[in-house]
Amino acid sequence: MSLTLPAGVALPVTASVLVLTQQPGDGDNGGQGEDFGKSSPVGFLVLILFLIAVAFLVRSMTKHLKRVPASFDDPPAEEPAPAVEPEEKKDEAAEKPAKDSSTTKADS
Repeated sequence: MSLTLPAGVALPVTASVLVLTQQPGDGDNGGQGEDFGKSSPVGFLVLILFLIAVAFLVRSMTKHLKRVPASFDDPPAEEPAPAVEPEEKKDEAAEKPAKDSSTTKADS
């Protein structure tokens, strides 16, 4: 099987390929004049400012990420320690029965 075109079709196809592949002439370079691809000093300054802003944003994000906990799960529930009365309350509790017992002895 060969891929040859008939003579009546070959001429228009070749002509259209030549028209489509030709480079633009001197009139219109497709927006590519002599200054194409060059940036101005203002553009360079804007680029430098963007790079500085990105550096500060990365620094700030790194600080905030260091503060994030390793896990957001709730810590396991610990059993509460037995209630221990402070010494002041123990002294008051010890004095009350002594006073009550002395008054009952005096009454009898």
